[in-house]
Amino acid sequence: MTAPPPADHVDLWIIPTDQPDGVLDELRTLLDPAERARAAGPDPALGRRFTAVRGAVRLLVAERLGLPPAELGWRYGPHGKPEPVDGRGPAGDRLGVSWSASGTLAVLALAERREVGADVEEIRDAQVASRIAHRYFPGREAELLAAAPTPAARAERFTELWCRREACVKAYGGRLVQGFGLPLAGPAPRVLADAGALGPGPCRIDDATVPGDFRAAVAAVGDRPFRLRTHRWSLCAALNITT
Repeated sequence: MTAPPPADHVDLWIIPTDQPDGVLDELRTLLDPAERARAAGPDPALGRRFTAVRGAVRLLVAERLGLPPAELGWRYGPHGKPEPVDGRGPAGDRLGVSWSASGTLAVLALAERREVGADVEEIRDAQVASRIAHRYFPGREAELLAAAPTPAARAERFTELWCRREACVKAYGGRLVQGFGLPLAGPAPRVLADAGALGPGPCRIDDATVPGDFRAAVAAVGDRPFRLRTHRWSLCAALNITT
């Protein structure tokens, strides 16, 4: 009997984006000029959350690659997929990186030598969920949502499926429309033998446990299974700041 392939590890960092001024001041110093300009946009609340996410991502990715945060750069694919760049050039072949933010929560997925995608979403309104699912989801998934016993259950199911879909799209660096037809309903982890218009399969998807009224998922391209290692990161503790 052939032994199953060893599982990879995907580290998923849970990052609260509602951070105190002291933390944001420290993180702001790590951002590159383009990131600082975006953080200084017209909406102060969005700017604060952007600073928290990008600063935390920069610290964690730089630490994993063994370089100072200020030396980390980014290269973006045609549809916005980020790839880390260090002093030797693009480092995506060594470290897969994907992050997502929704409201007061962000997640960052890191995978050694593997393309990865992560998504987190605040649970959607049930009526909005029904409209989107009816228009874009495969028939079986739309029927599954319609059969939910309560509006709250419908909203949770929709958000779970949406996170899986976004995670797959991000893993491949594709466009969301390319992921609408993927069959993602059912128990997790899921394995897609064919990722359709996104690219060749297989692709593995798993749900991630996150706090509050949020749902999250992680996808990794390839046939090897993976295990999630979830970390809740306190920026205050990491930067030794007292609030």
